[in-house]
Amino acid sequence: MMKKVVNFFTRLCEAYLPSAFVFCLLLTLLVYVAAVIFTPHSPVALVGFWGKDFWSLNAFAMQMVFVLVSGHMLTSTSLVKKALNYLTTVVHNEASALVLLSVFSTLTCFLNWGFGLIVSGILAIELAKKLGKVNFGLFIATAYSGFLVWHGGLSGSIPIKIAGHDEVLTKVGISEPIPLSETIFSGWNLGIVVSLLILLPLLALWMRTENKQEVAIPATPEEKSYQSLTFRDKVENFKGFNILFFIFFGIIITQSFIQKVSFDINGVNLFFLSFALLLHKTPRNFLSALEEAVKYASGIIIQFPFYAGLMGLMQHSSLADQIADMFVHISTTKTLPLWTFLSGGIVNFIIPSGGGQWVVQGPIVLKAAQSLNVDIAKVSMSLAWGDAWSNMIQPFWALPLLGLAKLELKDIMGYCLVFMAFSGIIISIFLYIAS
Repeated sequence: MMKKVVNFFTRLCEAYLPSAFVFCLLLTLLVYVAAVIFTPHSPVALVGFWGKDFWSLNAFAMQMVFVLVSGHMLTSTSLVKKALNYLTTVVHNEASALVLLSVFSTLTCFLNWGFGLIVSGILAIELAKKLGKVNFGLFIATAYSGFLVWHGGLSGSIPIKIAGHDEVLTKVGISEPIPLSETIFSGWNLGIVVSLLILLPLLALWMRTENKQEVAIPATPEEKSYQSLTFRDKVENFKGFNILFFIFFGIIITQSFIQKVSFDINGVNLFFLSFALLLHKTPRNFLSALEEAVKYASGIIIQFPFYAGLMGLMQHSSLADQIADMFVHISTTKTLPLWTFLSGGIVNFIIPSGGGQWVVQGPIVLKAAQSLNVDIAKVSMSLAWGDAWSNMIQPFWALPLLGLAKLELKDIMGYCLVFMAFSGIIISIFLYIAS
């Protein structure tokens, strides 16, 4: 039965789902038309909203490029290759590979979403290399499925924001921060994480089909040594540079831990970059690995500005507010967390940033929670889970993995739809019971 469902969704996606970039363009046009119909702004003004924020994600886009590039560079070193090969020694068939990949992805994304996202994708590629013929689309989708737990984990934007001084809380008259014990480490939130840790490997096993192919992944360049006597060659192959700057990065990372600075995406990038620098031994080897890694970053570079414009269009036109208000108006004390979760999943299609979504939707759902006397922490985390949930079929965050694996969106979407459907049921049950 599941094979029939998976095959149906896979054929559907292969026939009708365009590339991730075209998907973004179509989504932008759909939101623009909706804004023309449902908001009081003129068509020209709406284009202005889109253009106003078009470049607003430049800094974040560069962070994501570094996630992909530095992670790829690190894993192309001989030491990391050996470590990954050792990890894959417990794998002897497709079933054990999928279980390992799912558990690894879920646990690492709970710890830190940037680290988990890229390392899980790399592990999927290494497992596919070892096994030869596999359902590679399912492997990459399974590597991505662990991303479901990121917003309920230690690097989740919303729980971290409300645990400190948060402008959204202040805006609705809440002066006290909400401790992590009521959000990330609450019983019901951990219950969702553990349930998904069990469910996701079972789904991956359930979706196996006979549609397997040999994975053609180009080999990464090997490290080279140069014996030339020219000054240029000597300098470019001087190992002291890499060691010295690794020490510099190590001091920065150590200072961050001492000062208890949160380990955000910049911390992940610094970690990847510093060890890539050390393990590639010389500047020339480092640059050779960089040239290879940059090839996979094109999707991020071109698509993030379009999503930034889409976010601006949603926010400045008040269309996001209207969607959130619609769900709030049909909510009761018992159902507000559930409707917040669903509305968060919908808005995430257009504002695929946890922090950005909190700024737009946060004040609306918090005011509703106050008026209905619903726990603020639960409603906040309901929005966080909604944001994470629909990421399964929102290609924004899948771009780094697709770049690494050289796959298109249609290759993984059929499986991601199944992950999203079943995880949505689990999350909804916990949110309803905990209310």
